[in-house]
Amino acid sequence: MPAIETEQLTKRYGDVVAVESLSLTVEEGEVYGFLGPNGAGKTTTINLLLGLVHRTSGQAEVLGHQVGEEIRDVRNRIGVLPAHSELYDRLTARKHLEFVTGVKEADDDPDAMLERVGIPEAADRAAGEFSTGMAQRLKLAMALVGQPDLLVLDEPTTGLDPNGARQMRQIILEENERGATVFFSSHIMEQVEAVCDRVGVLNQGTMVAEDTVDGLRDTAVGGPQLSVELGSKVDDAAEAIQVLNGVTSVSVEGNTVSATLAEPGVKGPAMNAVASSGARIVDFEFSEESLEDVFATLTGEAQEVTA
Repeated sequence: MPAIETEQLTKRYGDVVAVESLSLTVEEGEVYGFLGPNGAGKTTTINLLLGLVHRTSGQAEVLGHQVGEEIRDVRNRIGVLPAHSELYDRLTARKHLEFVTGVKEADDDPDAMLERVGIPEAADRAAGEFSTGMAQRLKLAMALVGQPDLLVLDEPTTGLDPNGARQMRQIILEENERGATVFFSSHIMEQVEAVCDRVGVLNQGTMVAEDTVDGLRDTAVGGPQLSVELGSKVDDAAEAIQVLNGVTSVSVEGNTVSATLAEPGVKGPAMNAVASSGARIVDFEFSEESLEDVFATLTGEAQEVTA
C-alpha cells in the first residue's frame, strides 16, 4: 500500500492555480524528495496532504486513508515539520515535547529526544530564546514523537549549520531504516542527493519530472559525459570507445572525442580503450550534472533554487 497517493490533485485560489492535476505515488519505506522553485506549490501540496487546506478537485490518500475526514484516523501516525510554524515563546523545549507526547499518547522521553536532535542543554530554556537552528531542531524532535509511520518535512534544514544539516540527514536515514516513509521538500540539492530514493520536481504547480537522482540526470543530459583531448589517432580512439558496452553515443570535434556513458563506471573502460588504441591522451574531462543543474534544466531556473 502506498504511503501517499494522489490523483489529479488540484488546488485553485480564485484564478490562481497553486497545484494542478498532481498525480504521484510515494511507496511505503521510501525517502521521497520534493523539489520546486519559489511558488511552485510544494507547501500547498503538503498542506493538501495533511488536510490543512481543502482541495479543489482530485483525490489524495495518506497511509491508506482519504484526505479529509479520514485523515484524523492517521494523524497520530504522521510526524510533521512545517516550513512556517511558530513555537510557543514562553514554553520550554521539554514542555513542547510533553505537549506533543500527550496529544499523541506516546511515551517518548523528552530529554532523550532533545539529546537525539543535539540540544539537550536547552531542555529548560524558553523557546523564545532559541536561535533559528535550535528552533528547527526542536521542531524535528516534535515530529519524531511516537515513532511515526510517515514523516513529512518541509525544508527541514532551514537555519541549520553544516553539522546540523548532517545530523538531520542522519536522523532521516535512521528513521527510514526503522521503517518510516519520509516525504520532504528542500532547496538544498546536496541534501536530496544524499538521502532520497526518488525525486519529484514541481514547477508552477505541475510535476515536470519524477525519477531517481541518476534518472533525472540522464533525462537532462543523457548520462555522464567523458571528453578526451588527443594528440594522435583521434578516429581510432573514437572507434575503440564506440564499441564498448555502456557507451551510448560518441562524437568527434577536432582533436576531442566526446562520449555519453550509461553510468559513471564506464569511464574506466572507456579511458582504457582510448589508451589501447594507441592514441596519445593530452587531457580529459569527466562530468555528471549535479541535481541543481538538472533542476535548472527542468524548470528554466538559472538562479539559486528557493523553497
